[in-house]
Amino acid sequence: MVEIRDNLIARIAEAEREGWLGEVEGLRVSLAGAEDKLARIDRRRDHRTVVDLGIPTPQPASTALPPRP
Repeated sequence: MVEIRDNLIARIAEAEREGWLGEVEGLRVSLAGAEDKLARIDRRRDHRTVVDLGIPTPQPASTALPPRP
């Protein structure tokens, strides 16, 4: 996602140099979406929690055999 954002920034600069105003606007919308996605990824990374699942306890084996069809 970082590479996509960086590529969009480079494409915006190119479009501005070439005077492609419509292209600039579209690329800025895409850039805003990429930056939003990166921010959401960072927020998820910051809110990780550790869940203690405990130590598994072995269950006694059943002595009854399942019925045969």
